[in-house]
Amino acid sequence: QVQLVESGGGSVQAGGSLRLSCAASGYTDTTAWFRQAPGKEREGVAGIYGFSTFYADSVKGRFTISQDSPRNTMYLQMNSLKPEDTAMYYCAAAFRGVVAAILRPEEYVYWGKGTQVTVSS
Repeated sequence: QVQLVESGGGSVQAGGSLRLSCAASGYTDTTAWFRQAPGKEREGVAGIYGFSTFYADSVKGRFTISQDSPRNTMYLQMNSLKPEDTAMYYCAAAFRGVVAAILRPEEYVYWGKGTQVTVSS
């Protein structure tokens, strides 16, 4: 079993940046970041599959996902933040689907408890 712990959330003004981290207790392969705003479904933000990265249209060009070499820490660099980016952000690991489903939350086994990101206008 892999335990995931997110950090780096906070409150920023629109246009600002944050860098989220996700520390895993063991090796992780395909991983992803998700977010969930109050009253909304959890949505995929960014995923990393081997050396390929995938992004939701809403964050392309603003967010960057990466992993360190041992593949036990994952990052999400978030730039040009908007109020609509406000949500609880989660990292997920142990992907069990095909690459086309990398941003589907139901394809992941392990989840962190989340870190809150709040963007004010």
